[in-house]
Amino acid sequence: MAGIKSTMDLVMERAARMGMATPDEMQQEENLKKGMQSTAEYLNGQKNSLTETLGEYDQAQQTAIRKGMLASLMRNLFLPRDEDGTKRIGLAVQGIVDLNRDTEDIAALCKELQTITSQYGEHRKQLYEQLKEQMRIQIEQLLARKGMKADTMKIDPTTEPRFKEEWSRLEMDLETQYGQALEQFKAQLKEWTGA
Repeated sequence: MAGIKSTMDLVMERAARMGMATPDEMQQEENLKKGMQSTAEYLNGQKNSLTETLGEYDQAQQTAIRKGMLASLMRNLFLPRDEDGTKRIGLAVQGIVDLNRDTEDIAALCKELQTITSQYGEHRKQLYEQLKEQMRIQIEQLLARKGMKADTMKIDPTTEPRFKEEWSRLEMDLETQYGQALEQFKAQLKEWTGA
């Protein structure tokens, strides 16, 4: 218990470190934040191009701002659960490629990463529909054994607790499998981009 620090202790330590930071270090930190903020605006559709945004800053600031942009873009590479997630990943990948236009290897790696996230989305939908159909058939068979006629239009297996448990297990397995591949791609991208 003695090894755990309170939030106040952590805040005080950070404040002390900030007090010891040189003006250059403070400027670097500020530029990283500018890069991250620019990326958030880009991903939210408020900016069209990160390279144009980067060009608006002095050469001395660009390295730290670019690093902040890349760090933020990397955090937006994830396994999508819906169409909005897929679009966000597409924008993040495009931002990484744009910021590294001179490196064809990064574009190729980003394309592979996007293929992985796309395959995950398709595989996830297939598993969901297969489980849904499997559970519907099981419910119909159970009702038939009890002498009841199953009205297929009224059966919604997704409301069954057993469906939710099984889906949760399948989804976790799928995320583990695809998540490992995604993390490998992200690690390679971080190394190659310097993020």
